[in-house]
Amino acid sequence: MQDWLTMTACDLGRGIGMGQIDPVELTETYLTAIDAHPYRDRIYARVTHDRARAEAKAAQDRAALGLRRSLLDGVPISWKDLFDTAGTGTEAGSALLKGRVPQADAVVVRNATAMGTVCLGKTHMSELAFSGLGLNPITDTPPCIDDVDAVPGGSSSGAAASVAWGLAACGIGSDTGGSVRIPSAWNNLVGLKTTAGRVSLEGTVPLCLRFDTVGPLARSVEDAAHMLALLEGGTPADLRGASLKGRRFADLQNIAKDNLRDTPRAAYDSALERLRDAGAEIVPLEVPELTDAMALSGVLYTTEAYGLWRDVIEANPDAMYPEILERFRTGKNVSGADYIAAWSKLKASRAAWDAATSGFDAVLAPTAPILPPNLDRLLTDHDYYVTENLLALRNTRIGNLMGLAALTLPTGTPGCGLMMMGYPGSEEALLRIGSAAEAALA
Repeated sequence: MQDWLTMTACDLGRGIGMGQIDPVELTETYLTAIDAHPYRDRIYARVTHDRARAEAKAAQDRAALGLRRSLLDGVPISWKDLFDTAGTGTEAGSALLKGRVPQADAVVVRNATAMGTVCLGKTHMSELAFSGLGLNPITDTPPCIDDVDAVPGGSSSGAAASVAWGLAACGIGSDTGGSVRIPSAWNNLVGLKTTAGRVSLEGTVPLCLRFDTVGPLARSVEDAAHMLALLEGGTPADLRGASLKGRRFADLQNIAKDNLRDTPRAAYDSALERLRDAGAEIVPLEVPELTDAMALSGVLYTTEAYGLWRDVIEANPDAMYPEILERFRTGKNVSGADYIAAWSKLKASRAAWDAATSGFDAVLAPTAPILPPNLDRLLTDHDYYVTENLLALRNTRIGNLMGLAALTLPTGTPGCGLMMMGYPGSEEALLRIGSAAEAALA
């Protein structure tokens, strides 16, 4: 049964379908592992034992009757602590929301539950989702799988840790500037950033509604494809026969490779060679307009974030981690005219990006230019915190600013991911390409 803790979600689902795995035994195996784990309270904010057992029993009954609702019916997963769960606290990693207990599930939780997934609990996250590091002195900071003295990436930090440490078959997180992809890369997982507006945000604690997205942190591309389908009540991408032969990729040169550190650079270069060996054509590409778009980030993100949270924050600012408070307040004095002008400029940059990338199946970049930073140093060195946080988010933010679907894959080098960026709404095509790339990188 301990093997169940490292199997992909889809393999667990197939085992249930063949009668080889009992959903109740599977859930109890996960709950036992969670409760016995030395990092349990650093990974899970709350474990939902009763809900998990009830959902597992229902899945067991459906399996016995041949009425399973999806491949993942009976598979236990975790939820980032910004997705509302009826009767269970949802506090978004912040003391500002302490004691907040929603009365209904978020739409994505309701959808996934209706298709049979089992809710193990709520995972820790960066405060109000406003950091790519995963550091949270207010609640807790989960450990990184390859270095427990390093942060795991954020803001979906606990989501990644729950999967990497064998305490969930899949984790559901959110991605506003990289919050699914960074922790996925730093914990050697697959992470899918969906296109803004595709997956419902109803019942999700917001950060920046125009950039917020929902996506899975998973052990395989297949798992990510099936979880996406469950989150929105759709049909999984067909990954059969996926190949890189004849695929044409852009290797993004500007922005994405600035200050790229040695280990991520070597991992990325090695990954590109394996994609070429599998039949892909990879062409260097520069998109000069991207520089202008990146410069807009401070105005676009902080203004909306502060606008959404101003009244709550200013009613009790001392309850926040100062680094996060400072970041929110950066948006305090941006004028409405500057905010509107920034969006106008971003739309022009998006048009230039679309034109420059139209001949490619996907654009490639290192997921993060750095490895997971040291936790203690982040807590004591302000300049280090600022530098590492901005670098961590730098490459992934490209996908958010350009409004893209994006996928990160493990390269085989610990903590280093390969990011593939597709067109808006191209998740199924991107997952198919990602499945072929996953095989080439294995």
